[in-house]
Amino acid sequence: MVKSTIIARVADGLPLAASMDDEQAESELAGYKSQAKAVFKKLNAQSEPMCSIESGPYYLHYLLDQSVCYLCICEKAFPRKLAFSYLDELAKEFGTSYGDEVDKTSLRPYAFIKFDTFIQKTKRIYEDSRAQQNMSKLNEDLRDVTQIMTKNMEDLLWRGDSLDRMSTLSSKLRDQSEKYRKDARRVNLEALYRKYGIPAAIVLGFLLILYLRYKLF
Repeated sequence: MVKSTIIARVADGLPLAASMDDEQAESELAGYKSQAKAVFKKLNAQSEPMCSIESGPYYLHYLLDQSVCYLCICEKAFPRKLAFSYLDELAKEFGTSYGDEVDKTSLRPYAFIKFDTFIQKTKRIYEDSRAQQNMSKLNEDLRDVTQIMTKNMEDLLWRGDSLDRMSTLSSKLRDQSEKYRKDARRVNLEALYRKYGIPAAIVLGFLLILYLRYKLF
């Protein structure tokens, strides 16, 4: 079943709304909610529009729509198709209700917390995957979940850190490579001067003398 839901702005990870979970769920899911915040920080306009992230006994499914990320934490046994259908319904309602306000710079965290009423109502509908209504959703070919990327939370966080470090190293290597090329060019020129400088000066001097003799005499 869907355990918790968080809605955030993609541009800066600002939480816009979330489900009001009971005390037990809050305690049980505290670590996974922190992971969800870490995911928000990594998202941008070029991120996968839909993704399932495996973390322990749960999946964090997210859907990007109109600069907003809709994320739910679900038990692994909960069908992915229902999870993304649930997120899709939230996206449609949230976009209709608050779409024009999402990009305002004055927004404070959880500015649309009242949306929890719709979250809870929709969550109840999806609680039982064996219910007739949800069985119908599962049978509909509206979304091919096999095409949705699946990641592992540890890999996602580790790779993100690795990419950051690789980006820094790459920048340093580019700077060092440019410095090396300049130094190598200077050393090569100095070597050419030492090897051919004196002979070239003698030849040029001899040619100059011949030229002057031809012109003057």
